[in-house]
Amino acid sequence: MTELAPTYRSHAQTRLIWALCIASVVIYINLYTVQGMLPSIAEHFDVSGAQATLVLSVTSFTLAFSLLFYAVLSDRIGRLAPIVVSLWLLAASNILLIFAETFDELVWVRLLQGVLLAAVPAISMAYFKEQLAPNFMLKAAAVYIMANSMGGIVGRIFGGLMAQNLSWQSSMGLVFLVTLIGVALVTYLLPRKEIKPAVIKEKVSLLRKIKQDFDGFMFHLSDQQMRLAYVIGGLAFMMMVNQFSFIQLHIMAEPYGLSRFNATLIFLCYSSGTFASYLSAKWILRYGSMPLFRVALALMVVGTLLTLVDTLIAIVVGFLITACGFFLTHSCCNSFVAMRAVSHRAKATSLYLCCYYFGASIGGPYLMMFWHEAEWNGVVVGSISLLALLLLAIWRLGIHQQSTEVFNRDD
Repeated sequence: MTELAPTYRSHAQTRLIWALCIASVVIYINLYTVQGMLPSIAEHFDVSGAQATLVLSVTSFTLAFSLLFYAVLSDRIGRLAPIVVSLWLLAASNILLIFAETFDELVWVRLLQGVLLAAVPAISMAYFKEQLAPNFMLKAAAVYIMANSMGGIVGRIFGGLMAQNLSWQSSMGLVFLVTLIGVALVTYLLPRKEIKPAVIKEKVSLLRKIKQDFDGFMFHLSDQQMRLAYVIGGLAFMMMVNQFSFIQLHIMAEPYGLSRFNATLIFLCYSSGTFASYLSAKWILRYGSMPLFRVALALMVVGTLLTLVDTLIAIVVGFLITACGFFLTHSCCNSFVAMRAVSHRAKATSLYLCCYYFGASIGGPYLMMFWHEAEWNGVVVGSISLLALLLLAIWRLGIHQQSTEVFNRDD
């Protein structure tokens, strides 16, 4: 960090944190607005409610694998340009949604948007680690994840509110306007100077660069603890985000009979996750990741089972508990990956998020099978199966960490 004067560095760090947090809110509004509009999308495009959930799954799928591309690109040309360009193209892509006339057209645009949405989450944690002083890092990561949660809440509630009061075209026009304002603000706030990744300065052939990129990904995939962190994040998100899709269908049906907008208010349960994300840095420093992983898993199990109680208040409390556990898991995984990566940092983060969003993309079709068999009770059974796998992954991560500690003491 000695390349920049102290006064500028402090100012640039603050601007960077604000810029990437606002960018995160913009990204998650665009990703999750459609989740708050699922019943409206089903009606407008004449598809079933379960089929409408595909507009989230397909975006998560292309987002997942595009993360790897942006990790390589940002290592080659820097962090700033990919973020700015992708955000402006994302704003422009919302114009296509305004004119989508069929469900197939909607799905194709959402596939494209997944590619554009990937830049910010792929690059942000590596950007933080390179540009921020070490004492800023954990705090910035916690605030950034809190911004992720806020963007998810705002996007879903925003979608429900628009579905209740606006046409599809008007809704997408409003999303375009909000995105445009957010992107302009991010572009203004992002510091123009950046500490370039070391790999940019290397003068090597194209084949050598490709090999370096491949080796970077393999370096992290060969690390057992990294692999387990990737699996933990993927399984947790596979369950969590798709539970929120199917619970809307559940509470709009009898005996609850909630309206479209009232059903989307269930997304306010993400607020407990926002709170957990904010406190996660302090908890990780005090207790360590492994105890928090176990607490988070217990919270997700209790919260999921509580939704089987046949009252609306039990469902709300269950989702508050589950969201808290999920975001605690996500914060632990994010911090673990960022702090463990000593090189190829963007690749380490992108591999984690690739698994994370790939989990989201396959979780919809996976839980849809259980929904068709037994509706919400089936979704709970499918969720508990995923949590059992999550338990196994957390247990194995704990075993590997203990083995590493013993090995280090023996040395």
